[in-house]
Amino acid sequence: MHMPLKIVKVGNSLGLVLPKDMLAKLRVGLGDQVFVTEQPDGFSVKPHDPAFVEAMGAAENIMREDRDILAVLAR
Repeated sequence: MHMPLKIVKVGNSLGLVLPKDMLAKLRVGLGDQVFVTEQPDGFSVKPHDPAFVEAMGAAENIMREDRDILAVLAR
């Protein structure tokens, strides 16, 4: 999807106006955070922190590999 976005003044800063359909696809609304990541071909906007997702994936792998040890520690 290619869509032009308008830059507007917000206080002493500038902001982007996101259309309703884009907000719906991102599943975000007023007050939510989005994360902008620089890519080789531009920027990506996501409703979640990619670094957190990566860390949680690593944690899930550790929990899966060490399930028995974690069960003993949980007692």
